Amino acid sequence: MILFFGRTDDPPLTRAISAARDADLRHLVIDQARTARYDLVVGTDALDAQVTVEGMRVPLGDVSAVYARPLEPPADGDPAARARAAAFQEWFVGWLDTTPAVVVSRPRAMESNSSKPYQAQLIGRSGFAVPETLVSDDPDEILAFRARYGRIVYKSVSGVRSIVREFTDADESRLALVRGLPTQFQAHVPGQDVRVHVVGEDTYAAVVDCDAIDYRYADQGGRPARLAPYDLPPDTARRCAELAASLGLPLAGIDLRRTPDGAWVCFEVNPMPAYSYYEAHTGLPISSALVAYLDGRRAAVSVGG
Repeated sequence: MILFFGRTDDPPLTRAISAARDADLRHLVIDQARTARYDLVVGTDALDAQVTVEGMRVPLGDVSAVYARPLEPPADGDPAARARAAAFQEWFVGWLDTTPAVVVSRPRAMESNSSKPYQAQLIGRSGFAVPETLVSDDPDEILAFRARYGRIVYKSVSGVRSIVREFTDADESRLALVRGLPTQFQAHVPGQDVRVHVVGEDTYAAVVDCDAIDYRYADQGGRPARLAPYDLPPDTARRCAELAASLGLPLAGIDLRRTPDGAWVCFEVNPMPAYSYYEAHTGLPISSALVAYLDGRRAAVSVGG
């Protein structure tokens, strides 16, 4: 049985559920909005736990694969319901790290993205180029970095999603605000954005046509991004799959840029990618590939991976 965990208003989850339904695969959905209404029975061995969802009792030992997108659950006005839901989620997320089932993806494998500078070191070891980077709360260091590279951008150092912005002359007057708040600055990399989704050993790439610094928010500036399927060079596809595997991620969203001289620069690996945006705009069969992976048509990632 395949188990889906997350919010049923979350497009990546709902697309995967629909793909499992279309493939007539046995599956169970645990909706974060309803966990306060579910029953969880745990014995002396947590791996022998049972969950009852909408009257259906399922031994978690029967689960062969899990696709989990644990997000913030919807607010509930009942304190008892909130406490019950929080306890369920805490136990379940811990179970994801210990179950022998295939998990996309284990919480501990997602931790590399909690620190972007740390993850950049791992990316560099994989053979991809990474942008020249400065993490600093010193205005003088930041100005020297800008003087060295000319165009620079800045972003959060944490795993919290932030908009990538170009550092401009107007930002110099605000530099004192970074004191005590280390911020990541990077040399601007010219070229074309390519988003690669890795599913197991397979890759699905989309090229992005957009002149905004951060194409994810281009709509806000009236410059919508245009996406299309893209044929990755075999060596680049292989490196993407190897990078995701090295991070223990059966599913990953890898942000690349191909520079004018043909080099590939990697910015980040998203361990819980919102692939639905790319699938909707390109027709790439990412959700079907994900469900096929969960169904066993895969090279398994071990519990310790």
